[in-house]
Amino acid sequence: MNINRRDVLKVGAASVAAIAATAITGCAGADAKPDAKAEAGTKKILGKHQVVVIGGGFGGLTVAKDLMKKDKNFDVLVIEKNDTFMSCPFSNTNLGKLEGVNLGTFVFDYAQPVDKHGYSMLHSEVVAIDRKAKTVTTAAGVVEYGILVLSPGIAYDYEGQFPTWSKEKIGQVARKAPSALIPGSEHVALERQLTNMEDGDVVITVPNGKFRCPPAPFERASMIAAYMNKEGIQGKVIVLNPKAKFAKFGAFMESWKELYADRIVYVPNSKVDDVDVNAKTISYSTAATDMDEASKKTIKYEVLNLMPNNRSNPVVDMAGLETSTDSFKKVLMNGCSFQTKTDKDVYAVGDVVAHAIPPSGQTANWSGKQCAEEIAHRLHKKEYTLPVKTASVKAGNVCYSMVGDKPEEAIMVTHDFSWTGTVIKGAGHVPKAPNGKFRSKGTAKATRDWYRGIMADLFS
Repeated sequence: MNINRRDVLKVGAASVAAIAATAITGCAGADAKPDAKAEAGTKKILGKHQVVVIGGGFGGLTVAKDLMKKDKNFDVLVIEKNDTFMSCPFSNTNLGKLEGVNLGTFVFDYAQPVDKHGYSMLHSEVVAIDRKAKTVTTAAGVVEYGILVLSPGIAYDYEGQFPTWSKEKIGQVARKAPSALIPGSEHVALERQLTNMEDGDVVITVPNGKFRCPPAPFERASMIAAYMNKEGIQGKVIVLNPKAKFAKFGAFMESWKELYADRIVYVPNSKVDDVDVNAKTISYSTAATDMDEASKKTIKYEVLNLMPNNRSNPVVDMAGLETSTDSFKKVLMNGCSFQTKTDKDVYAVGDVVAHAIPPSGQTANWSGKQCAEEIAHRLHKKEYTLPVKTASVKAGNVCYSMVGDKPEEAIMVTHDFSWTGTVIKGAGHVPKAPNGKFRSKGTAKATRDWYRGIMADLFS
């Protein structure tokens, strides 16, 4: 039997995926609920800690690590439902099959930072928060806290976006058209679908409103297009965006025109109406513009990456915190602090905060450091405020997006953070490379260097 390069790729991907799926437990979704048996044991008192951090992602791990670096005598517990860390930033490069990248590139062992930095970790699902009693109830038991830090990430809002869909249909779409914006098995499922596909179109839908990593869908389109070119797969990558433009718009448009003019089809102002995963069709409406009339279309796809609208993780609802009035429910903060407006003993970092800064792995890392600084001062009975004299930090966020392979090329955006006394803001800038284009091989190298650096910051 003759085996070509694509067949080998499928076998290799299946092997790595099986390992990753086994290693990553508890990743069915951000709003997964513990079973009745687990809930029955939640009244057991597990202990009390100075600081309890909910969420072992970029923000939560940074808070825990930096607190312990400031004072080894601090008592910090991280509650994380997954046994293994999986990174979403940089993960689109796995779909592009860039050199040296596989699912193992994104999976890390929590034991290493726990042993090195000295904080504790409980692997369990949070089922309730009582701010009055200062307790967090998990499937394993009850934890008491002095200070609580929320870094729970996002959840998917299928119900809000598709109110007529049944729970059964939502489950079916989530399985067969995986979003892959939350760590876990959906990344494995999307990669499997791409490596198993023959010819046909790939459709990517973009969430409306605030969502995790605004450039992510468009980097993913670039990487899937690169993969299809490399493998000689006939078909288009169709991007359905409910808005006209998006993060790094000019840089992506320039890259797509020059690298994927015959591959990527961008459809702005498009709203997903329905999906039939059995017939492999997606229906959408486009709004009227100065150039085109409103229309409704139903198209076939081979692979569907349906990214639904995002909302804050249900842990925020459990805490009963004051949130924004939009569907995302961002946690309102106490001025330019990471202390929540509702409760002086509850802090928040990462995707859920209402500061006007972009959600990203780098921003979560930065906010985690700022939050740890605040809490450390408080535990040492010292006052802390952001430095008013400078009132800004250059490149508080640096976000890279891979757009090409052979040669690897990437684009980037930087955000300077500033604070006025009411909110932390971010001003973005998309720089061009010395060659006059937005993308460059140098930025691609910086992308890999950034990823190695931030992983080392968390895990070594």
